Amino acid sequence: MKLVGLSFRDFRNLAEVDASPHPQFTVIAGENGQGKTNLLEGIYLPLTLRPLRPARPRDLVRAGTERGRLSLKLDRGGVTEVLDVALDPTGRELRQNGKAPADLGSWFEGATVVAFTPDDLGVVRGGPDRRRRFLDRAVFNRWPIYLQESRDYQRLLRSRNELLRGRAAAEVRESFEIPLARAAARLVARRRALLAEIAPHLASAFDRVARVPGGLEVDYAGPPEADEAGVEDWLRRELDLRLPTDIERGFTSVGPHADDLRFRIGGLDGRRFASQGQARALVLALKIAEIENLRARLGFPPLLLLDDVSSELDPERNRQLLDHLGDLPGQVLLTTTDPGPLLTRLGGRSVLWRVAAGDVRTAE
Repeated sequence: MKLVGLSFRDFRNLAEVDASPHPQFTVIAGENGQGKTNLLEGIYLPLTLRPLRPARPRDLVRAGTERGRLSLKLDRGGVTEVLDVALDPTGRELRQNGKAPADLGSWFEGATVVAFTPDDLGVVRGGPDRRRRFLDRAVFNRWPIYLQESRDYQRLLRSRNELLRGRAAAEVRESFEIPLARAAARLVARRRALLAEIAPHLASAFDRVARVPGGLEVDYAGPPEADEAGVEDWLRRELDLRLPTDIERGFTSVGPHADDLRFRIGGLDGRRFASQGQARALVLALKIAEIENLRARLGFPPLLLLDDVSSELDPERNRQLLDHLGDLPGQVLLTTTDPGPLLTRLGGRSVLWRVAAGDVRTAE
């Protein structure tokens, strides 16, 4: 997949944007707060149907306007497609080549995107929710159906929590617990499958980037059962055992919404003992592993969006990242406040966009 063109209207602080990215590297430069991240998010949202940052629908529409629009022109193996997302304070409306999409499978087909933001660099030491969000993005990239599976689980989870707070009768509550456990087991299976796929890529990438004796181990902190059916049975038992506590607290205390990732670097707990450099190397290795796995499994590299990551990495890891990206046949859009070093390194394989106060212009 190649991003051929984009057209935005009244998205975040971007009033009107029409631009064509470079087939390899597009460098997006500007001071902080001018709209660089908004530009990347305008690309990310149609390809994932999720904002790059948590946001309410009305936050996505430019202040003072009623509706926004995001339009991406894609080249999918020689076939041109246009994805349009109309936004308003109540939600969104989708159009694929001018028509409502028949299903999300056709919408997502071949439209894989990996985003790398400064927030990702806090995954190691941040809370479990950040690690779950980080993992879920990677799982979605591998299996887009995961978006619907996650929504199904969240809907069932909200229903059970409402029943807990209302102290509903046991038979009513139990009618939700069976499908809840089944939906939860599916999410856990997807997450573990993704971690298993990226494991060899991750070990190799971390060795190259960090060079830490003992290497890196990543474990899924969740149900002890290995297979999906076993996870479902285990969750049903746990829901029953924890019921008195869950009723008292008014929420479900076990499930994929409460699981976590554990990192061990050189045999030590990464969250507690990793240095700042090691933590950044770990997240960089995770992203490289995801990119390499997607390329191997899908047969093409994902579109990459890098938001000011170069400012957060030391010069050596910046070099390693750019060297890796330069070897990929994919397309990269990256933001920076200082485009000079990037343009020098990328040479004629790039185009420069400048962003100021929501205005986006291609530099001559």
